Amino acid sequence: MSWHILAAMVSAMAVPYRAIEIRRPATPSFVAGSADALEMRAAPIEPGWVVEGKPQARIAHHSKAEDESGLTGVWDCTAGTFRWFFAWDETVMILDGDVLVTAEDGTERLLRTGDIGYFKGGTWATWRVDTYVRKIAFLRRPAPAPLALAYRLRNRLRRGPAAGLAG
Repeated sequence: MSWHILAAMVSAMAVPYRAIEIRRPATPSFVAGSADALEMRAAPIEPGWVVEGKPQARIAHHSKAEDESGLTGVWDCTAGTFRWFFAWDETVMILDGDVLVTAEDGTERLLRTGDIGYFKGGTWATWRVDTYVRKIAFLRRPAPAPLALAYRLRNRLRRGPAAGLAG
């Protein structure tokens, strides 16, 4: 049964995009505004994740994909060190301040104003905020494994055998 579903997904993805009927979204097709104008609300860090200090975090919602597979928001945090679990793929751009990030493999990187970072869903990282950090976050829910495999197969077929399965 699962192979039938996978085959149907692959077949559906093989149809050229222009041939698919496009319906009007219920959500706005364009959302814009100043990050400074968004209403920030408390977003406490899980107490068991805090390593040092008393970091206070806040978040503001900007937009959400109609299928709820993607979100955009602004997040800020005061001084402290904490571990963070990234349930979704997340790309961040630091708007203000800086943060020292230590990935699961021990890689460290100081992200400063203007820097961009990517965190794979399902991973942990340690964040050390010395004074304050503010970021815009673009979150994407990872596709279920069978669907992700179907997309990789489709992409490989489009590019040819030399492309491999990684992209």
